[in-house]
Amino acid sequence: MAADSEPESEVFEITDFTTASEWERFISKIEEVLNDWKLIGISSGKPLEKGVYTTGAWEEKSDEISFADFKFSITHHYLVQEPGDKDGKEELVEDALPLPMQDLLCMNNDFPPRAHCLVRWYGLREFVVIAPAANNDAVLSESKCNLLLSSISIALGNTGCQVPLFVQIHHKWRRMYVGECQGPGVRTDFEMVHLRKVPNQYIHLSGLLDIFKSKIGCPLTPLPPVSMAIRLTYVLQDWQQYFWPQQPPDIDALVGGEVGGLEFGKLPFGACEDPISELHLATTWPHLTEGIIVDNDVYSDLDPIQAPQWSVRVRKADNPQCLLGDFLTEFFKLCRRKESTDEILGRSAFEEEGKEVADITHALSKLTEPAPVPIHKLSVTNMVHSAKKKIRKHRGVDESPLNNEVLNTILLFLFPDAADKLGDGFESRTSTPAGNNPPPESEDYNLFSQFKSAPSDSLTYKLALCLCMINFYHGGVKGVAHLWQEFVLEMRYRWENNYLIPGLANGPPDLRCCLLHQKLQMLNCCIERKKARDEGKRGSMSDRSPGDTGKGADHSGDNPDKEKEVGKSWESWSDSEEEFFECLSDTEDLKGNGQENGKKGGAKEGNKEPVNLKPEGRLHPHGKLTLLHPGEPLYIPITQEPAPMTEDLLEEQSEVLAKLGTSAEGAHLRARMQSACLLSDMESFKAANPGCCLEDFVRWYSPRDYIEEEVVDEKGNIVIKGELSARMKIPSNMWVEAWETAKPVPARRQKRLFDDTREAEKVLHYLAVQKPADLARHLLPCIIHAAVLKVKEEEGLEDISSVKKIIKQIVSHSSKVLRFPNPEDKKLEEIIAQIMSVEAIIARARSLKAKFGVEKCENEEEKEDLQRFVNCLLDQPEVSVIGAGRGPAGSIIHKLFVNAQRVSAVPPLDEELRRSGSSEERRLNTGAVSDFPPPTGREVILRTTVPRPAPYSKPLPQRMYSVLTKEDFRLAGAFSADTTFF
Repeated sequence: MAADSEPESEVFEITDFTTASEWERFISKIEEVLNDWKLIGISSGKPLEKGVYTTGAWEEKSDEISFADFKFSITHHYLVQEPGDKDGKEELVEDALPLPMQDLLCMNNDFPPRAHCLVRWYGLREFVVIAPAANNDAVLSESKCNLLLSSISIALGNTGCQVPLFVQIHHKWRRMYVGECQGPGVRTDFEMVHLRKVPNQYIHLSGLLDIFKSKIGCPLTPLPPVSMAIRLTYVLQDWQQYFWPQQPPDIDALVGGEVGGLEFGKLPFGACEDPISELHLATTWPHLTEGIIVDNDVYSDLDPIQAPQWSVRVRKADNPQCLLGDFLTEFFKLCRRKESTDEILGRSAFEEEGKEVADITHALSKLTEPAPVPIHKLSVTNMVHSAKKKIRKHRGVDESPLNNEVLNTILLFLFPDAADKLGDGFESRTSTPAGNNPPPESEDYNLFSQFKSAPSDSLTYKLALCLCMINFYHGGVKGVAHLWQEFVLEMRYRWENNYLIPGLANGPPDLRCCLLHQKLQMLNCCIERKKARDEGKRGSMSDRSPGDTGKGADHSGDNPDKEKEVGKSWESWSDSEEEFFECLSDTEDLKGNGQENGKKGGAKEGNKEPVNLKPEGRLHPHGKLTLLHPGEPLYIPITQEPAPMTEDLLEEQSEVLAKLGTSAEGAHLRARMQSACLLSDMESFKAANPGCCLEDFVRWYSPRDYIEEEVVDEKGNIVIKGELSARMKIPSNMWVEAWETAKPVPARRQKRLFDDTREAEKVLHYLAVQKPADLARHLLPCIIHAAVLKVKEEEGLEDISSVKKIIKQIVSHSSKVLRFPNPEDKKLEEIIAQIMSVEAIIARARSLKAKFGVEKCENEEEKEDLQRFVNCLLDQPEVSVIGAGRGPAGSIIHKLFVNAQRVSAVPPLDEELRRSGSSEERRLNTGAVSDFPPPTGREVILRTTVPRPAPYSKPLPQRMYSVLTKEDFRLAGAFSADTTFF
């Protein structure tokens, strides 16, 4: 058995050499990508215009390829160009060089300020880069580098692609590339040297020329001239003669009485440090020929003052500290705090319980002693007195986060009406605008509706600014909690003593504003109603029912053109204490008026009221209209105002109505709930117009539901006949039901539609339970609104076009984010970051203006040139200096360098050493100081066209780029060779 199995075990493996290897697959994949991107064949294009590498648009396409399990990314970088003539390809000369080789010699785009490094080193408009896909991967060994170079060489040869192909080798931070470009009978090799330490012989131009010529190895004895472009870069870091003008705000002055309380209504602005850290001056000699200048280790002709081209770029400080940005960031941090006001201020549950009991007894004493507090007692001291007493029980005066001076200043700013202890003019002061607010009709004023914040002259807006300042300067979150507690106590004080809240528009809550602003407006509505009712109680010493109508007419008859709305008057119906006794209107009053008889009979008769009732609550006659049946004038009644509502109440109401469902019973119940105001108006109408019917009510309340037609009667006369609309005739109609239910009760004796006491207590409770984080969320739209207005104001002084665009973007972005409740933190952070970037740009503009002395320049033409130059520095990566070192901007830059050099040349000697040297020695030492420091960067581009590798080869472009900095030396060479005649 063993002998039989031996031949079978000696099976040998057959290698199939026709199967593609990993290397061949890799080459095939490169070719496939080049084909997909249509990079095959002859590349054509026009010569490049000057500066197009900076102003033009660069795009890139990427794909992924792999060599075995090692992944590479392949990226095509190209300058977007206008499509040229299609016939251009046919007109190409047969032996024309590929476009990348022509670009090597082009001088129009040397030293582009913003481009890919290969564009700067080789001047290419299009190239493909193969690099390891993962950041931490690298091609380090020489054999692997050669394998990749072979791969791209084969791929280029197979496809006929004329676009240069590069491979990134070594670690990515070194930016080392090798590559190749092929054309018909020609090839260019792209090579690179990168060293940390610079060999001494290559520091100067003479050494670089030597290495370039030796690399070319041109066999011709009179070597063709080498064209040179040289750039020296000088860096200015010390602005010794210039001090940053932005002064931090004087915190003591804000509350020390020297500056008015209005300072609390302004946001700070500007950078606390110089936002421009360095100025880079690039002096360029664009077209030099070998032999014209000398630059070696002994002597150099490269004097920056004599350079024909100067260009400047500024290095901006990374995230400079700016006041407005700090304010916004710190306020936004409040949104993430979890503590409640009581936790921050150190209250215990027991003490809180005691306070509640005290509040209840206080409420009971209010019921038994309804006498209001005299108006002359309203002052800042009295306002905060109760709050201070409560706080002192738990903390010492010194422990309070806000001292009295700061607190009083803020309260005076928020409540300017409290400054005057006299009652005269009290109400006229309630809407005093603060600061330099935009006029109400302007676009800036109406920003609040886009941001859902609050008008810039409102109490809410001012409160937001004060809390922002308190948070930054006066105790952080503790100060915010303290001020908010005082504010809530002040709101209760005003509610209990009938003092209107200043800085709020009259009328119902404005749903365009933030919820906190709506709540304060609701509280003001409650105070208004309560105030009117209390005044009515004091005036009801005698029976005033005959005068009710007249009083209502005085207040509401200003615009008689209004129909339904004219009758709404809260002052006339609330002049009696009977609104709390609705049972009276349901029993004795109606029995006396014989209402029970009026509800029986036919449809027409049942809808008609007995005529023998005494009319009550009339406002004024409704034009010439008369009642259909008695024929008496139709009077508009005094009606109740509809209950004002904030958006959260409206949302609650809509949820309740939605939960009733779509059944017939649910729909009926929903209609009944929604008809409370209609029923009240019907009762008022019945009381004002005894003997009226539903048709009379509809003619006043909803005229479109009463259709009048001209008809001919029996005698042939044309008469006008009216009837209810179709929807009013539907059986069991809500209007008919409500009309049958309604009793003739004047508004002043009806149950209140708006219970101001309950609503005010709800608002006060809502305010009291707000945590500092909730408060910050509510008021953040106001802070962003204020910041945008501040940025607009500051930009108006500088007039920077790029900033105007960014501000428009901020407004658009903010209006989308802030209009919805609970916006995401990430989106809010984006808005704040945008505002901070604008502040930094404006601060940079001011810094540059001060450095270049724009404001001090007396010549108007020069001043405009300097202003234009400064604006360009903000927008562009690099700006050419008109007139180089001899122009107005150039002379200023020269002075800046000279001053910096003089300061750096003075050694920090002691007084004794300073005396020891003679004046002659000091003078010589000072005179030896150069105007400019040693160049930080030296860039040289050497170009020539020579036959290579043999004297009879085709003359081809050769190029070498060199950059030398303090700790970096790089040579990037592109050397072309003839592959046909060699």
